[in-house]
Amino acid sequence: MSSAPTEAPAQQATHSPAQRPLQGVERMIGAIALAAGTFMTILDTSVTNVSIPTISGDLGVSPTQGTWIITSYSVAIAISLPLTGWLTTRFGQVRLFLASVVLFTLTSLLCGMANSLEAMVAFRVIQGLVAGPMVPLSQSLLMSTFPRERAGFALALWSMTALVAPVIGPLLGGAISEYATWPWIFYLNVPVGIMVAVLTWTIYRERESPTRKVPVDIVGIVLLALWVGALQIMLDKGKELDWFASGEIVALACVAAASFAVFLAWELIDNPHPVVDLSLFALRNFWTGTVAQSMGYALFFGSMVAMPLWLQTVMGYTPIWAGIAMAPVGLLSILIAPILGRSVHVRDPRPTVTVAFLIYAGVSFARAGFDIEADLWTIVLPTIIQGTAAVMFFMPLTALLLSGIEPERIPSAAGLSNFVRYTAGAFGASMSITLWDERSALHRAHLVEHVTAQGPASGAAMDTLRSLGFSAEQALALLERGVDTQAKMMGIADLFWISGVLFLCLAVLVWIARRPVRAAMSTGSTGTAGPASQGVD
Repeated sequence: MSSAPTEAPAQQATHSPAQRPLQGVERMIGAIALAAGTFMTILDTSVTNVSIPTISGDLGVSPTQGTWIITSYSVAIAISLPLTGWLTTRFGQVRLFLASVVLFTLTSLLCGMANSLEAMVAFRVIQGLVAGPMVPLSQSLLMSTFPRERAGFALALWSMTALVAPVIGPLLGGAISEYATWPWIFYLNVPVGIMVAVLTWTIYRERESPTRKVPVDIVGIVLLALWVGALQIMLDKGKELDWFASGEIVALACVAAASFAVFLAWELIDNPHPVVDLSLFALRNFWTGTVAQSMGYALFFGSMVAMPLWLQTVMGYTPIWAGIAMAPVGLLSILIAPILGRSVHVRDPRPTVTVAFLIYAGVSFARAGFDIEADLWTIVLPTIIQGTAAVMFFMPLTALLLSGIEPERIPSAAGLSNFVRYTAGAFGASMSITLWDERSALHRAHLVEHVTAQGPASGAAMDTLRSLGFSAEQALALLERGVDTQAKMMGIADLFWISGVLFLCLAVLVWIARRPVRAAMSTGSTGTAGPASQGVD
């Protein structure tokens, strides 16, 4: 076992008086406030999903037009996430986080009061733009709140909120739409936002990070907004517009590709003040951890989108019961995260991540064996087990990808890794539904061919249905429905088989990273990783 070169200059990490870890009740209150800020931000990425028909009807638009309520927020948050590092350098972590919380709360109120689609989309864009920095900054501030030996617990707390919120979102949105009125989806953010803002100002106002004026990279910001916006809209609207059969999707793909290429050239070639610190990808642990975490999250989030649709369209579940079936994914995460957090900053995270991906693969293969007779417990059990894997891959990979990065670069690294993860999640959701549809269509064609070839068999089925009192048209409709159901069942089985294989590949990928030593996995002044990063091969 040989020593590998360091990824950052070794130096003694120190805390200024303003950045010393908090103590006692103050630490607990600060952690709750930051976790609540993260929770409501991520919750809003999915809470409106099941409520779009209701909101669209009240605003007088079609459900298809109403999807812009989701898309506008997704595009805006994706654009603002990578800007976190630059904004933090210019304004400071605490001021930026506090401003984001206040504006997020205000726009949530305005979203609930919107009486037209245009107003709603405008407020959602602003809401997304101010929400982007809240996720990585809550992570960074939370890590500076705890001492080094408690860094794992802080990371566990943050990971739980980041993983559980997208799952609870559809359940909460469906319950509000069914038992209250849709504006309360947004109004609930107001008291939470006020609490977070007050507590953040009270506890963190004297803990501001150093700032300096840096030139504004206008060209970089415009190029970033252009390619991220085009890519996100393409992913959100691809299935609806039949992907590359649509000229609009082709145009968006061309814009995204061209502007991304120019963006890379602009940021990497003779740019002393890039808007995004792409040099972070030169660090082995950062790029390996980011890729593994993003791909794992894409597969995880894709299943979280596909499963409720399968439960409702194939298994006959109502939206509420579909949400109940998916909600237990967070149960074991909540129980295991504090235990895992005690050791994540001193142990090699790679074996833990490998076990997590193997569990994910097993859950995916188990789901591939579902049939239309599966009862609720059969469906819920793998979901509960999945919660174990969720926290076991997300938290250690976050520690791994931030290991060896200087404290002052943590906001940039957290923002960039969260951006890649978020974009991968959107890609995973779109690709999961598209792949399911394509595989279902293929299986349906094969089943129809089989039924047609087995004329007597299909005739016997028709005769049986006719003998039960169904007309010829009703019998044919029931037969077609049975074929469609089986095709969708076989299609989602294919989706989970593919997910299982990809999780096995990720279990191998993580070993490209170096093993951080204990010093590299403790916290610096503003983040998860201290400045020293000695790895061993």
